[in-house]
Amino acid sequence: MGKIIFYEGRNFQGRHWECSSDCMDTFRHFNCCNSIRVSGGHWVAYEKPYYMGYQYILGPGEYPDYHCWMGFNNCIRSCQMFPPYRGSYRMRIYNRPDMMGHSMEFMDDCPNVYERFRYRDIYSCNIMEGYWIFYEHPNYRGRQYFLRPGEYRASGDWGCHNPMVGSFRRMRTLM
Repeated sequence: MGKIIFYEGRNFQGRHWECSSDCMDTFRHFNCCNSIRVSGGHWVAYEKPYYMGYQYILGPGEYPDYHCWMGFNNCIRSCQMFPPYRGSYRMRIYNRPDMMGHSMEFMDDCPNVYERFRYRDIYSCNIMEGYWIFYEHPNYRGRQYFLRPGEYRASGDWGCHNPMVGSFRRMRTLM
């Protein structure tokens, strides 16, 4: 079973709260989050309640301050654990909304979308198998977006305000 511990202070100091299941609003448990310890499972932490805002993908390990999980600030307001996945990975991306325009199917990681897809923007996608992470910039940098299997008809469906995706990779969990 997975467990994540949120600390108000850096380096695992101050008030803390342990969580072992999804939480839509962490506000009653802590005011701010400056460090995190993941002792089991893989998690997505969100900047806002109800799984909204910036997303941070966290695997087992220690994150002594919010810069270590690529955080933009010390605000975590909801979290979800995602189950281990050992199957195959497959998705199709499109350069227009509603799964229109040019498309390309992927089953592996892509450190630079433009070099492989020849388009700078991904407007929609269909995640057919596996969990994927989209990154704002090439080489897995910038804002992160966690995608489960399903259809995403516009970039806003995965939480992005614009269709710019620089790279993506499969979210592989090691058991």
